[in-house]
Amino acid sequence: MVATRNPTASSRLLLVKVYRPSLATESMPVLPVLPRGLSSSRRAHARMLTRSIAGFRRLMARVTTAAGLAACLTLAASAAAQSAAAQSGTAPSAAREFPTPNRPISRIVAPRWIDEVDRDAFGEAEKVMDILNIRAGQRVADIGAGDGYYVRHLSERVGARGLVYGQDIEPRYLAMLRERVADAKWTNVEVIAGTPGDPALPAASIDVALMIHMYHEISDPYALLYRLATAFRAGGRLAILDQDAPTDRHGTPPRLLICELGAVGYSRVRRDDMPDGAYVITFRAPDAGSRPRDAADVRARVAAANCRP
Repeated sequence: MVATRNPTASSRLLLVKVYRPSLATESMPVLPVLPRGLSSSRRAHARMLTRSIAGFRRLMARVTTAAGLAACLTLAASAAAQSAAAQSGTAPSAAREFPTPNRPISRIVAPRWIDEVDRDAFGEAEKVMDILNIRAGQRVADIGAGDGYYVRHLSERVGARGLVYGQDIEPRYLAMLRERVADAKWTNVEVIAGTPGDPALPAASIDVALMIHMYHEISDPYALLYRLATAFRAGGRLAILDQDAPTDRHGTPPRLLICELGAVGYSRVRRDDMPDGAYVITFRAPDAGSRPRDAADVRARVAAANCRP
């Protein structure tokens, strides 16, 4: 038996039996003990034949073992691929469900934009919350919350009757945020682990969503926006704060932003400029009648919009 560990599931072993055929068959009999009385020349010939057969058996054993190991590795690779596909929820041959944007994407580099003291100095969070008229009792999601700068301000603004979802996809940032929430005892904050294509928010759970200096880092924006739409209550709004810069330089041109969100059914409400030169564009989230029906509808709408930098 050869045991090959499945790399996608360390607790399981993939056992593959390596078949080694015996050479002691009717077609290849094992030589009997040499009888006494044979001449020396016959004995020498018999010994040479015995060594040749033994060498052949060793060679065949190595060949069949190598073939068995090759089969084992092939099966292990196949099992690993199937396991990975099962974990991701897609078949290996399945086509990509949602389209990708026709633009570069910035890397995620830090849990915050700039130092909190500097941001507070010109009242960034307060200005954004005032623009959106965020008030006590509302439910708000900070998508890409990082280490929680906006979560802190939102928690204070919505109060005990409200709720803040601090959402991110980076495990390190989520750990930082959970620790901060626990230390500060923010009882109206819930930390959510999402994915690049799914914010993982409950349906009909929020009045407002924020994306602060991070839209250009979303690798699967159309899938995320499509799934985010169902999380809004009636009249829900999405506010995106970003720099007017290329998407591979940690910004998003406003025209491109409006095009991409419009393709998924979000309609522009207003634009506001910030003291540091950034902008905030507020969108009305699509309701059930105006948002795409499914991924195929998203693909068709994105193709028709043809959004490019």
